[in-house]
Amino acid sequence: MIVGDLRLLVLIQVYGRRIFAATTRTPGLWQPAVMPAELREHAGRHYAIQFHYALPDDAWAVELSEAVPAPTAWAENPSTERHLPGVAFLVAFVPDEDPGLEPTVHIHSHDEHVIPYEIMCWFMEQVADQVERCRIAFEQDGREAVE
Repeated sequence: MIVGDLRLLVLIQVYGRRIFAATTRTPGLWQPAVMPAELREHAGRHYAIQFHYALPDDAWAVELSEAVPAPTAWAENPSTERHLPGVAFLVAFVPDEDPGLEPTVHIHSHDEHVIPYEIMCWFMEQVADQVERCRIAFEQDGREAVE
């Protein structure tokens, strides 16, 4: 561990699911090391789904990536995740400001990626759940504005 650099793993409860976020503390500044993510293993490979808000798009982004090994320094703590999200190759944008806009899925890859059916279903379930949450929230906001 480098003096003045502290890594901390934070468990977060979002929509009833436990997810993790790691933060790095540099002197006087807190920076997120990773966004909250869900991890899954399939046939010996690890995958991650991350959720974050894409402000320029007024939409939630749901990203699928192949997970990468966590830093070896984290191995000392048995409660930390062993893998972290990698570079996203599928990104779904779920608009939450305009219910008339449809969610879209973007492919971000220069290389060919083979996505197992089970992982694709898991990703699309997460996207569908996010669409439902955004629609419910929009309906609730509309009712509150009328009242």
